[in-house]
Amino acid sequence: MKAVVLARGKGTRMRRAATGPASADQSRVADSGVKGMIPFGRPFLDFVLSVLADAGCREVCLVIGPEHDSVREYYERTRVPERLQVSFAIQHEARGTADAVLSARLFAGDDPFLTINSDNLYPVEALRALVALDGPGLPAFRRSALLERSNIDRDRIASFALLTIDERGYLTDIVEKPDPETFARHGDHAAVSMNCWRFEPAIFEACASIEPSSRGEFELPSAVRFAVKTMGERFRAVPIEAGVLDLSNRDDIAEIERRLAHVDPRP
Repeated sequence: MKAVVLARGKGTRMRRAATGPASADQSRVADSGVKGMIPFGRPFLDFVLSVLADAGCREVCLVIGPEHDSVREYYERTRVPERLQVSFAIQHEARGTADAVLSARLFAGDDPFLTINSDNLYPVEALRALVALDGPGLPAFRRSALLERSNIDRDRIASFALLTIDERGYLTDIVEKPDPETFARHGDHAAVSMNCWRFEPAIFEACASIEPSSRGEFELPSAVRFAVKTMGERFRAVPIEAGVLDLSNRDDIAEIERRLAHVDPRP
């Protein structure tokens, strides 16, 4: 199975000052905005890639910016992965996650592939469930489980995309950045997207067909919604009762450091 890891983000929130502790090396990398390379003994991205390998992925494409030579240098020279073949795709401007996926079109070819964030550490059972599918899909994370088992607080989780799933377990709608009323109406047992997907090549048509969001970016939830509503694609929603580590800002560093202290990644 192939996987695309989105590592191009602007890192705006990570560049902001934080109240939590961080080492000099962690602060230096955070200042660059390349969240996946923040060290926890090893770069956070090593842990992400290790879980992909555990899930059965063998080919990975890192979507990076043209300025991210340090990422390429690390995986091509400093620490070449043993279980994964790593390649790179360049997203020349940070124009959103759907645009980032389009950057990896040559890598994916006609094959199915997983797509994940470089600043989220997903549970291996979620990725294995996607690998085992025979078509497009996503983990449907239970909001209450994320609150209990992740480092994600209620204010942050309120902005995550909400999923509507039919009685057969297929996605019927996705609401990106729900308003407070919608958030409250769905309750703590709502199904939430964490930008973790299994795609077929049809997703590229969807990514190329959408309009930019209110933030001026081409967003994957919009592309998935287009694929479902306009193209008739069927996405299996796999219920997941587990947490996700989220490295969004500097205040996350101390808790992630604690949780990864005894983990030895093996990409």
